[in-house]
Amino acid sequence: MSAFAEIPTTTLADLLDRAQIMDIGIRPLWTPVPRLAGPAYTVRCPPGDNLMLHAAIYRAEPGSVIVVESGDLDYALAGGNVCAVAQRRGVAGFVVDGLIRDLAEVREAGFPVFGRGVIPKPGTKKALGALAEPARCGGVLVHPGDVVVADEEGVVVVPAAQREQLLAAATARLAKEAAESLDEWEAQHRAKIGQALSGLGFE
Repeated sequence: MSAFAEIPTTTLADLLDRAQIMDIGIRPLWTPVPRLAGPAYTVRCPPGDNLMLHAAIYRAEPGSVIVVESGDLDYALAGGNVCAVAQRRGVAGFVVDGLIRDLAEVREAGFPVFGRGVIPKPGTKKALGALAEPARCGGVLVHPGDVVVADEEGVVVVPAAQREQLLAAATARLAKEAAESLDEWEAQHRAKIGQALSGLGFE
């Protein structure tokens, strides 16, 4: 799984359907953030409540990316201590469709968190949601075990069934790009754009 940490989200996005790319509201909450990659441990939290995320930090396997559905922009899903414990237990990072707090602590610890923002007020811990079931985050339906890759460009989700195929294709694409000079790229690009314009009757 660590091989995906070497693949930019832009490369994966070129190979994936748009439906596998989270919306622009899911952003790194501190920068510069290291690329985050790992299998999804999925969580669904009811609006205003964070109990299931707090439970997830003790259940997710080391290396997992905890992905949270909440859609709540009024209360924080987690704070500095929750992120610190998750980090200590080997969780790779959080991708949350919601907010966190204690951002300075999270940034100082170097724990990658992608989400919609920060707010100082925490949610309650009274409502059941779901763990390790499909969850919608940033408009993408994420299944347990899907590969989540996140960096400063955004967040992509590689379906588990396509993991090896996508990794091979992305690695090959990066190798091809590395071997190509800018002059070669420009010549091919200019010809391609000219052909596209001509095909539309533009001279």
